[in-house]
Amino acid sequence: MSSDWPRVQLHVVTGKGGTGKTTVAASLALALASHGKNVLVCEVEGRQGLARMFDVDPLPYAETRIATGLRGPDGQRPGAVHALHIDPESALLEYLAMYYRLGRAGKALDRFGVIEFATTIAPGVRDVLLTGKVFEAVQRNSRNKGAVEYDAVVLDAPPTGRITQFLNVSDELAGLAKVGPIKSQADTMMTLFRSPRTAVHLVTVLEEMPVQETADGIEELRAAGLPVGGVVVNLVRPRDLPDEALAQAAAGRLDKEAVRADLDAVGVATTKTLVDGLAAEARDHAERRALEESQRALVDGLGVPTYELERLAGGVDLGGLYDLAATLRDQGLA
Repeated sequence: MSSDWPRVQLHVVTGKGGTGKTTVAASLALALASHGKNVLVCEVEGRQGLARMFDVDPLPYAETRIATGLRGPDGQRPGAVHALHIDPESALLEYLAMYYRLGRAGKALDRFGVIEFATTIAPGVRDVLLTGKVFEAVQRNSRNKGAVEYDAVVLDAPPTGRITQFLNVSDELAGLAKVGPIKSQADTMMTLFRSPRTAVHLVTVLEEMPVQETADGIEELRAAGLPVGGVVVNLVRPRDLPDEALAQAAAGRLDKEAVRADLDAVGVATTKTLVDGLAAEARDHAERRALEESQRALVDGLGVPTYELERLAGGVDLGGLYDLAATLRDQGLA
């Protein structure tokens, strides 16, 4: 299946905490690499979530190859997946070295705590440094000789509630730096962030608060002129029961004798407690599914492409990431 986003080079992945945005970012990077692309996946929140996802050592402030992408559906040789853990202090040191040639002087500033002061007192500067490194990875320049050229960059971004502020760096700096190289860099980055080369994908689960935050996030992104991508519905419960059985379970009318007979037929010893417990679990599952369907209807009404990832029974390990990557590719996100 062809990608819904063939022109996009920068895939920004955001979502409410607990929705699994790091899992989606990692899976998307593997899926993009299945087309033979070299992909960089970045994180900016200091949690080392990508290292845990890929079961590798904590990532340094350096582009590190961590995986081979998902094999293509036609046997196409996959590309490589690199990862980068970006912290504002290292980004500022690199910025000073690259644009002002302050090698040793920059390290001296770090020892005096000037970098921590600058990135704490002026959060707008912090976001410019973090997003600036991502921008440079998408749009390599002559100052970074010998750097790997990437076909796509995936950013595991801050949560939905902060994503517009994080990406809208030019406006965030308006009251802090009206001129100068940092303001100029912010304006240049905005040409990428507001272009068709960028898509901001939002991750949600089928619960009221995450879905509402996703709807609010889409509205805020559009108001700021930032390009909305798709919505990834994560941790979807499998549809194990047919609609008729779900309706019976929800109403408390599940045929317990039929359940007992089915268990006996496969050699499972049954008791009244076991059968009653299974009926209660089925009722809870049916009620949960009904709530999810109501939230799915709201997601469908957001007016953007949607993609669904099932909850993995055994949790997410590296093999699970590849399974999720295949699902995202097959549905057209990558």
